[in-house]
Amino acid sequence: MHLYTGERMSNDVDAIFSKRIALPSDLEVAYQDPDGASRLLYFDRQYTDTFALMHEDVYDDSVPLTLKHIDASLLDVRLLSPVDLTVRKIGRFSSQDRDDITALARQGLIKAVALRRRAQQAVKNCVGNLDTLKDSIELAARIVDDAGQRHSR
Repeated sequence: MHLYTGERMSNDVDAIFSKRIALPSDLEVAYQDPDGASRLLYFDRQYTDTFALMHEDVYDDSVPLTLKHIDASLLDVRLLSPVDLTVRKIGRFSSQDRDDITALARQGLIKAVALRRRAQQAVKNCVGNLDTLKDSIELAARIVDDAGQRHSR
């Protein structure tokens, strides 16, 4: 979220790897934020994309990051595209997720039509009671429309 909007910072990293990997139990980075406060960024070892609403092409459509001193042939770091990040947030749809969706729309990074299409395609790969997800898609599209209208004024 922060890389796209400059808003909300997170204390953890949610990551998926293309290979099985043995990570240290204390994978974290201590740093100072711009105000000089000490911060800690840690790797969320509990994160999984299994339960998230995600389009089948989410990783193919992800955005590669160029990181200083990192050889992309050894470590290809990517961000979800803004629309796929939003689709993922629809799956949980907490108040924080709604705020994040609003922020992405305010920046003009997502449009309701594209979000609705992508999310409806993602739902096709889900099992279970999908009514709540379908309702959340419509609510998210309204949030995007409302925030987008305020953005264009």
